Amino acid sequence: MPRLKLTLAYEGTRYAGWQMQARAGQPGASAPCTVQGTLESCLSRIVGRRVPVHGAGRTDAGVHAEGQVCHMDLPEDAGRIDWKQALNMLLPYDIRIIRAEWVAADFHARSSACKKRYAYSLWMDRDKALPRIAPFVWSVPRLELAAMLPALPLLTGRRDFASFQNSGTLRASTIRSLHSIELRPGLLGPLACPEDWPVATLFFEGDGFLKQMVRNLSGLLVWIAQEKIKAEGIPAILAAKDRRALPSPSAPAQGLSLLEVMYERP
Repeated sequence: MPRLKLTLAYEGTRYAGWQMQARAGQPGASAPCTVQGTLESCLSRIVGRRVPVHGAGRTDAGVHAEGQVCHMDLPEDAGRIDWKQALNMLLPYDIRIIRAEWVAADFHARSSACKKRYAYSLWMDRDKALPRIAPFVWSVPRLELAAMLPALPLLTGRRDFASFQNSGTLRASTIRSLHSIELRPGLLGPLACPEDWPVATLFFEGDGFLKQMVRNLSGLLVWIAQEKIKAEGIPAILAAKDRRALPSPSAPAQGLSLLEVMYERP
């Protein structure tokens, strides 16, 4: 069966995350609305049966994406369809297919990925986030952004990030390579903003991320920029290998976006 790779963007505000979920225990209850479920529903309308969709990663409820990747196996005659156009005609306004391409049968959206890139955006004026911006930022007080800079090299590299993993997902290893963390004032995600906007974005690139790892890293960096804790405490937090050792909260979901999933080959 031919394998199709999709790159898609979505606003996660009204979705219970990427992954399909079981129906609630109440009789007649419907399953929460998810991005994967919405995409599978559209595919089934075209193909006439359910087509399982395999994503590169599970974004949480409220998290956005500009470069999520998924794949699915389709019937032999699927090549006659313009899948980008066909799906975009059926998908709701807050999900869009950016690219559709045929790939080798051994390609897997998750296991073939070699790197991922996330952005976490901040609006540094808690009471004045613009309505059109509020769904995509964490509104925080004014920050001393320079205080974050000494923390960045203490968090990058190949490390055990168990202290930055929330419960709920079993992993064989909590060791990950965080290649870079970049702080960019004036950007909302990858977009440049007017000079007087109090925005900044943290960019994270690594070979993989644990459950809510980016949100926990962002929460820690915001606390450092508020001078609630010092960067010098990071080695002890990492060494504890325990989420309870992290004093800062998880940053809220709406500031996070999956920007890109990278592969060594198509």
